[in-house]
Amino acid sequence: MKIFWNNLTVSSVYTLTAVIIFSSCAPQHNTLTEAEKAAGWELLFDGQTLNGWRDYNGTGLTAPWTVEDGTLTALGKGDDSNGYIVTEKQYENFEFIFDWKIAEGGNSGVLYHVVERPQYKVPYVTGPEFQIIDDVNFPEKLEDWQSACADYAMHVADSAKKPKAAGQWNTSKIVFDNGHVEHWLNGEKVVEFEAWTDDWFARKGSGKWENAPEYGLAHKGLISLQDHGDRSWYRNLKIRELPRKPKEVSLFNGTDLTGWDVYGTEKWYVEDGLLICESGPDKGYGYLATREYYDDFELTADFKQDANGNSGIFFRSYVSEGVRVSGWQVEVAPPNNDSGGIYESYGRGWLVQIPDEKENVLKMGEWNTMRIAVKDDQVTTWLNDVLMVDLKDEKIGKAQGRIALQIHDGGGIKVSWKNLKLKQL
Repeated sequence: MKIFWNNLTVSSVYTLTAVIIFSSCAPQHNTLTEAEKAAGWELLFDGQTLNGWRDYNGTGLTAPWTVEDGTLTALGKGDDSNGYIVTEKQYENFEFIFDWKIAEGGNSGVLYHVVERPQYKVPYVTGPEFQIIDDVNFPEKLEDWQSACADYAMHVADSAKKPKAAGQWNTSKIVFDNGHVEHWLNGEKVVEFEAWTDDWFARKGSGKWENAPEYGLAHKGLISLQDHGDRSWYRNLKIRELPRKPKEVSLFNGTDLTGWDVYGTEKWYVEDGLLICESGPDKGYGYLATREYYDDFELTADFKQDANGNSGIFFRSYVSEGVRVSGWQVEVAPPNNDSGGIYESYGRGWLVQIPDEKENVLKMGEWNTMRIAVKDDQVTTWLNDVLMVDLKDEKIGKAQGRIALQIHDGGGIKVSWKNLKLKQL
């Protein structure tokens, strides 16, 4: 005889109980535990919506991505030139964990420190990429630097890595800690390197990024996911920020131009321990730009105008094309030409010109000291310890980039520099 309890047989009750117990033990995707929240983790995907994501260089979301069974899913309709989504928020130093799987023969990628500027059509010319790809079934021969988990076109992954087969879930982690970088796959570290070292710049300058001057330089940026024409799936995207570690940097070693890039045909050279800029026969614009980005800093630089001193110190600037450098300039110019003022190149022009009564602070033909402090949206300049400009500007606050010295066009310019010292804030 069967015993009934609320219309369920005993065997059914056992079955239902087992299902409940199993369900309660199953992993909960796209959620944070209380311990994770306390440790500073945040979710980049809620498992239900595309909130927090938008098109690269866009304001909305039109890229071929959707939510499918609790996963952030690429529909496989993108290609090399489109199909990229980015986070709303920028990240500098972080630990980023995510689960991923890829269709058979598929290709995708996770990028970080992605920068948006009008001339960039794709994010990978700005930010490094953790390669997502099916090594086994990809229809073309792959170079080592193209394989799964590589720092794409820069650092290869450990050959002993163990990715799951296409269609199966992998867990990966990217650590970026003040230039120290790690890629992890299924609990094993498969890539490790230091960004912005001599070796890093040698790799950047000799391969795929030779003609991408701003690739990988940003110290902060967006996270981006790529639809490269194949279906891919992501879940459990969790990130926590790590603290910045400020440091002091000597930008000029007194011997050569190590750490700088020359743009244009004007003259930059070292003589008697001084860094000298001088107009060349083309009498054009010339720039000497740091090969690294410096965003929040205090910089001191001594300069002497040996001839026409029309020069300047750019900050949060970038090479936009050819010799063209876009950004903001602290003016270094002959008397009565606003040395210490702030000019925006290829944009709004003068933001702040100095008062006439401060023009006599500059000592033409003698050594002067320029001090510049840049923090978030505020820029302050001093010339020979006299406050020249104190400016807050929203556009500057959103920017990042290099420091660059300028030679103005027109010819006849010669300026000597020394003691270029920077303290990161």
